Amino acid sequence: MRKTVFAITVVSALAAAGAVAQTQTRPGVTDTPPASGMGGSTAETQMRPGVSGANLATGAGGPTSPAPNAPRALTASDFLQLPSADMLSSNLVGLDVYDGQHNNIGKIKDIAFDAARKVSAYVVAVGGFLGVGERYVAVSPDAIAVSYDGGSKTWRAAMNASKDQLKAAPEFKYVGQWNASRS
Repeated sequence: MRKTVFAITVVSALAAAGAVAQTQTRPGVTDTPPASGMGGSTAETQMRPGVSGANLATGAGGPTSPAPNAPRALTASDFLQLPSADMLSSNLVGLDVYDGQHNNIGKIKDIAFDAARKVSAYVVAVGGFLGVGERYVAVSPDAIAVSYDGGSKTWRAAMNASKDQLKAAPEFKYVGQWNASRS
């Protein structure tokens, strides 16, 4: 009974916090769409505090050329139908990795991409208990066999390595841009 009351209290508090967060505004950000024919969008104005849609289109209040890494304009070919054989990162991150004897040797914690946006490594956590004392190693995606079992509707990851080999591997550390915020 106590757990049920506690769970209801936590869910209620989270719901209330979400409602408050949705009604708060950021100073200097306008939600007014730009005038017809002026370009820009409400989403763009929210991404640039202090710049209204009209200012974004005319360049007032900011640079007239896009930032070096600014996305290009969308076209119809940018919207894709993914093949059912494709994997999603959410299917892999958190997936336990097993050796040939079905021993759990680690867990995929992250996926690294190269400059061409191709998977360059899986970051595997090894050792520790409940996240305390674990260390990370970057492993080639070719070294981990990832498969989907349609019968049990589960993803599986296997590796021809032992837990001791992973523990002895060079450690991957989240530093620099890998440790940057995701805001």
